[in-house]
Order: sequence, then structure tokens, then C-alpha cells
Amino acid sequence: MEITIRKADAADLDAVVRVYEHVHDAEEAGPAQVGWVRGVYPVRSTAEAALERGDLFVEKADGAVVGTGIFNRLQADVYAGAPWQYDAPDDQIMVLHTLAVDPQAGKRGLGRAFAAFYEQYAREHGCRYLRIDTNERTEALHASNDHRCWI
Repeated sequence: MEITIRKADAADLDAVVRVYEHVHDAEEAGPAQVGWVRGVYPVRSTAEAALERGDLFVEKADGAVVGTGIFNRLQADVYAGAPWQYDAPDDQIMVLHTLAVDPQAGKRGLGRAFAAFYEQYAREHGCRYLRIDTNERTEALHASNDHRCWI
């Protein structure tokens, strides 16, 4: 399997939305615990806004979009009061938002490959501190990132 990760372009939008929909399907069927709400977040406009900012990424396996995420330095207001392990300057923090791997393509190391790409991208852009925008319901993501020491 050939995995590639790159900045998304307009031709990727339908595939990104399809990944979102597959995650919503899995959440509603019971196996996934993501905490997203269909029709609220993420939706097409989530991907469109990220594409416009230039921070939407896609992961492809054998030419098909199987994952997506948004990398930038935008932090939610609630981050300011969080008890971070390290007090990092904002210009050295990269945040991963809206990470989604298509459940229909899972269990092939796609999430791990995407995380490794994110880490490398952050380093290349001068960010020594990594954060992931998530919620308490994202059980699988929390478990998979415990060993990565992200803060």
C-alpha cells in the first residue's frame, strides 16, 4: 500500500466530506467514539474554510483519500486556561484539528502515518510543541496518542 499525505486542493473536497460522513456513520452505529455531530461538525464548510486558509491536508492510500486533518497554529480560547505541561510560546505551537481516518479504511497504520507526518510538518515549520484539538469522547485517539507525548 502506498501512502501519501499532502495539502489538499479543491478536487479533494468531496472525498474529505465523504471521510467525515463515514466517521459520522461509524459514530452513529456505535463502534466509534468521536463526539462529532452530523450536520454540525465537521461539515463541508469546515473543509472549505481550511482549504481557503491553506491548512487542510489529505492522506491517500493507493490513490484514494482515506484521511484528513487540519494543521495550523489556531488555538481555541479554552486552551489559554489549560494546565499544559510546558508553557510554550504561541509561535512554536502547531495544532492538529479535525483528524479523521475513514473507518472503512482503518487498521492499516493510516492514523500513525498521519501523526508522523504532522510531527514532521510541525518541526519543519519551527513548532516544537504539538497539540491535538479533541474532546473527552475521542477514546481511540486518546489511547493511540498516549505514547506520542503530545502536549
